[in-house]
Amino acid sequence: MEGMQTETARQTGKNIDPSDFSHTPVLLNECIGLLNIKPDGFYVDGTVGGAGHASEILRHLGEGGMLLGIDRDEEALRAASERLSGVDTKARFELKHGTFSGIGEFCEGRRPDGILLDLGVSSHQLDEPERGFSYRFDSPLDMRMDQSSGKSAYDVVNGYSQAELTAILRIYGEERYAAKIAAAIVRARTHEAVRTTMQLSDIVRSAVPGSYLKGEGHPAKRTFQAIRIEVNDELEELRKVLDSAIGILNGGGRFVIITFHSLEDRIVKNKFKEAQDPCTCPPDFPVCVCGKKPLGRVITPHPVTGSEAEIAKNNRAHSAKVRAFERTGEAE
Repeated sequence: MEGMQTETARQTGKNIDPSDFSHTPVLLNECIGLLNIKPDGFYVDGTVGGAGHASEILRHLGEGGMLLGIDRDEEALRAASERLSGVDTKARFELKHGTFSGIGEFCEGRRPDGILLDLGVSSHQLDEPERGFSYRFDSPLDMRMDQSSGKSAYDVVNGYSQAELTAILRIYGEERYAAKIAAAIVRARTHEAVRTTMQLSDIVRSAVPGSYLKGEGHPAKRTFQAIRIEVNDELEELRKVLDSAIGILNGGGRFVIITFHSLEDRIVKNKFKEAQDPCTCPPDFPVCVCGKKPLGRVITPHPVTGSEAEIAKNNRAHSAKVRAFERTGEAE
């Protein structure tokens, strides 16, 4: 871990203050309750970020307990390391750099008693202008959660065809004016490359009707969301981890996921439902012949959402939904 910290500092040219990552974890008490933490258990926070949720998990662990934190953002891992080191506990923790879809490899044969994912962009990433996630600042288009690899928002905005842009805006952003915005982006980049968040935001404003500008939220919100999801392959990563994580859970282990938009929530809801009832036999068959057995049970028939008090204190809780699945029986 120390080697990774030194390398990150060298690459970014700055020291990371853990307080930069401090924020109120979304639905913290609800998530801790749903994880049903055993003091000597093994738990994974697949989106450790600044360790808001992870530090509370660690506090619930005793001697023999173990926490594994995963994140694709090296700055976040540095902050998490310092924050978790300050937790007064005899439990151990380790941190890994990578995407949570690799959870099986990171666990190295160990079966978690609980897995937590807090999806979406972190407060720190939004608040750091140079990361290019937000339309609040004029900064280079980036949006990569892992700045060491992969395509950036610049590559998507300037390299995708009009049809491809329309598709991602419509599907990932659920943007009603996807075609108009995509056409405007293509027109703009014929004159010069779209390099900054402010340029992109202005293009969106120019493409949508005046009535849209007066609606709730920023008119470029859905566009930025869609491009961020495409850059980081977020939905495919989610599909991969849902398959692998449920499979490696210990018997009685729980998988808790916080989502922030309908696309994520729908994927999680459907996968948990399928894991609970995998039978593919026609409904008129008197008995199951497909041989597919339930992996567990959904323990949140309806998603858990934030209280009015939490939403008032923490804006991220406004759209947050939590779903949980429990692996029943003995894991194979």
